[in-house]
Amino acid sequence: MTPSPKADSPTVFIVDDETPVRRALSRLLRSAGFAVTAFASPEEFLAQYDPHTPGCLVLDLIMPDFNGLELQRTLDKRGSTLPIIFLTGRGDVPSSVQAMKGGAIDFLTKPVNEKELLPAVRAAIERDRVSRREQTELSEIRARLATLTPREREVLEHVVTGQLNKQIAADLGIAEKTIEVHRGRVMAKMKVQSVAELVRLTGRSGISGSIQ
Repeated sequence: MTPSPKADSPTVFIVDDETPVRRALSRLLRSAGFAVTAFASPEEFLAQYDPHTPGCLVLDLIMPDFNGLELQRTLDKRGSTLPIIFLTGRGDVPSSVQAMKGGAIDFLTKPVNEKELLPAVRAAIERDRVSRREQTELSEIRARLATLTPREREVLEHVVTGQLNKQIAADLGIAEKTIEVHRGRVMAKMKVQSVAELVRLTGRSGISGSIQ
């Protein structure tokens, strides 16, 4: 195994039980400017992998004891969104279909060349970057929602349907001025300037514009 790079820099993880393959892939990727960490088995990878490290996984399909598809399923169960590029030394169509259904972004046949591998790795790292940015934004939205009181949350759920203050007041059986106060607090806590922005944020968090 090669040393792990900094956790905040994109890393190409290689998991392949063949030493010559690991060395060749590592050389190729490093020559293209990528940080690389290589492992001889899925077990070794799982023992060392930090899910906070961005990047992608170049994964051998056929390995003894613990194959690539099993590692893919294990990562999925752990909630990992690390993009996977599968490598195989044989034209195994059923396995490739299974891998793609499991979320793999590419399936390349050994011996893989740089014209195939490098664009696939760049695409995988970009997908991971976008996914991590979206997850960070979603976590921030949920953190803001968590600061709302039960009444403020109730008002929010009415506001995003497009209801006016007087309509919300009638539905909740409280004064319109009280709704105005709650609405102002909701907008401040959610850090938005408009209802349209509030609708966009709450929609991303799973709050729909309809009252049950």
